[in-house]
Amino acid sequence: MAEATKEQIAVKATYFSIIGNTSLALIKGAAGVFGNSYALIADAIESTADIFSSVLVLFGIKYSNRPADENHPYGHGRAEPLITFLVVGFLITSATIIAYESIKNIETPHSLPKPFTLFILGAIIIWKEISFRLVMKRSKETNSSSLKADAWHHRSDAITSVAAFIGISVALIMGKGYESADDWSALFAAGFILYNCYHIFRPALGEIMDENMYEDIIAEIRKVAATVEGISGTEKCFIRKSGMKYHVDLHALVDGSLSVRDGHELAHRLQDTLHHDIPELGNILIHIEPAGHHH
Repeated sequence: MAEATKEQIAVKATYFSIIGNTSLALIKGAAGVFGNSYALIADAIESTADIFSSVLVLFGIKYSNRPADENHPYGHGRAEPLITFLVVGFLITSATIIAYESIKNIETPHSLPKPFTLFILGAIIIWKEISFRLVMKRSKETNSSSLKADAWHHRSDAITSVAAFIGISVALIMGKGYESADDWSALFAAGFILYNCYHIFRPALGEIMDENMYEDIIAEIRKVAATVEGISGTEKCFIRKSGMKYHVDLHALVDGSLSVRDGHELAHRLQDTLHHDIPELGNILIHIEPAGHHH
């Protein structure tokens, strides 16, 4: 998949998120106010935070795909995990607001939510789960960590809606005295959002810290290298992820009697083959070593 196409796919997925979240924030907010459901209002708060985080993701994708320049010889890809950290910040903020308001509402007597809110929530849950699957699929296609964070926004939104659905159902079935079930469900949703934050934050942190998380790609690189005539094996292989690209440092073993020129040409042939067979690779630095003489 060409890099431009990857960026286009990621950008389209982000626009999809922005439009979806804006519509849902308005629907949930109105339904929460008129339907007397704090869980729905909490949901609307999260969707509003999601709009801003999706805008951030859009900025991150566009910025991180800028070509390399004099100041950024490896490109601008590291902007992506940084944006992911900001997205996690938005999620933590919305979870904190929801938790605070839920606790305040549990202590304050209020009337039961309206039954029509359940129909709205049912539709929202289905829509959000579809959105999660669609954006997650795009994040895998493009290797985008910030798009993955955006996908998890949709999933956490679906979970908060499920929690709200359960809370409202309990409040309506059990009747008087159970009004706060709606608020307890919003509190549970806040806890779940915080749990998700860790799962979004951890891979992005690994990316920034150049953690070794790419054994599958290393195995693929070794397999492709073995198909290049003149390469008798590979030794060290280090990978760093930057944006949607993987930068590689590879030690390749060759016949020790080769001239410097032949070794140089062989390294270029290996580089070209790797770029052709594994398009998501960025900079590839090949270090040639004589076979049988390991470092």
